[in-house]
Amino acid sequence: MPTSADLPLLTARSGRVKAARRLARRVHRAELGLFLAEGPQAVREALTVHGCVREVFAVASAAAQHPEIREAAATLPWHLVDDAALASLADTVHPQGLVAVCARVDVPVEGLLATRPGLVVVCADVRDPGNAGTVIRCADAAGAGGVLLAGQSVDPYNGKTVRATAGSLFHLPVAVADDTRDVVRRLRESGLTVLAADGAGETDLDAAEDSGLLAGRTAWLFGNEAWGLPDDVAALADYRVAIPIHGRAESLNLASAAAVCLYASARARRGAVPRHGLDG
Repeated sequence: MPTSADLPLLTARSGRVKAARRLARRVHRAELGLFLAEGPQAVREALTVHGCVREVFAVASAAAQHPEIREAAATLPWHLVDDAALASLADTVHPQGLVAVCARVDVPVEGLLATRPGLVVVCADVRDPGNAGTVIRCADAAGAGGVLLAGQSVDPYNGKTVRATAGSLFHLPVAVADDTRDVVRRLRESGLTVLAADGAGETDLDAAEDSGLLAGRTAWLFGNEAWGLPDDVAALADYRVAIPIHGRAESLNLASAAAVCLYASARARRGAVPRHGLDG
């Protein structure tokens, strides 16, 4: 394996760097089926998915600091770049010295449902990349079997989204679908109970957990950061579930609400509550 000293130093004007930089734009990501993963955590996790990483760009200090990543990428093209080149690929103010070009890892909706997941997360028209990435990370932490980004949701390969997942993008199935209503229909047809997170919901989250509702195969439906779920989409769910607010806060933001709901489901699915049924 060549050492860093053996590699030519690429600059921001180098052809390979220019080609990778195009992936900062969604249209080129879609066209090429590739995206950028920035930082050692993302690159490390991407390398655990067979065939995902296509090439790696690194500054010398990062290569020296993370020899395990260099070893894991031993059979892949490894480009040593200067600071300006790395900065041109990175999406952060203070880059961490590593960027990988990766192949898309999303799966078809039918592929995700074919695994008969016990817990699924649906983001409907979630536009903020940081929120979408955090929801994927929460879903991974709670043991969900997959995440669906539906409707006009952000591209899961947006640089900020990838970074916000902290590597979870590479841990669980993620699917993308244009039609949220069709997604809800397919979830129900696959045997999942669909729960819409809705501040005006008729079912209290605590009651849902106590009743055993969350112990079954369920899909959580989360809406847009600003306006939540459209009424016609929420109406397709089996239950509208509200998180109880015990203090004076008006509401929870999307990522916080997702974490609360998903961990309630995680507790229930691990046998913490009995199944008694729920009226309504």
